[in-house]
Amino acid sequence: MEYVDGVLVERNAGDWLHSLVQRNVILALSRRYPHIYALPELRSQIKATHFRLPDVCVLLQALKTSVLLDPPFVAIEILSEDDRMTRVIERLLEFAAIGTPHIWVIDPRLKKMFTFHGHTLQEVEGDIIATGDPRLELTRAEIFQE
Repeated sequence: MEYVDGVLVERNAGDWLHSLVQRNVILALSRRYPHIYALPELRSQIKATHFRLPDVCVLLQALKTSVLLDPPFVAIEILSEDDRMTRVIERLLEFAAIGTPHIWVIDPRLKKMFTFHGHTLQEVEGDIIATGDPRLELTRAEIFQE
């Protein structure tokens, strides 16, 4: 559940493909970049009364609080079968509004990867999804391995 302006909002999550991709992303990032923190569903404060739980967030340093108050370096949303695009876009816009430099969307069913910036969702055509500085990258094979 997320807390959005006084209302508890249920998240679509927990099916096999969603969980498998979430695990793959966290393990691959943790193995390749042991100095970063790839964490599942860390409560992130968007506004005073607005908290979201990105499927995976990447931090460049350990937290000093129990809730993420600053934007993550990467917010990763993994689509579930029941996700509605309007709700997904709303979440992406919220992460962009707080200054999250890298926002990724992963579709386990279609095995597609997207980046979101400048209010645009762009499909990653190649086999690597990556950030800027510092550069973190994952391959399509790492994300979608079964």
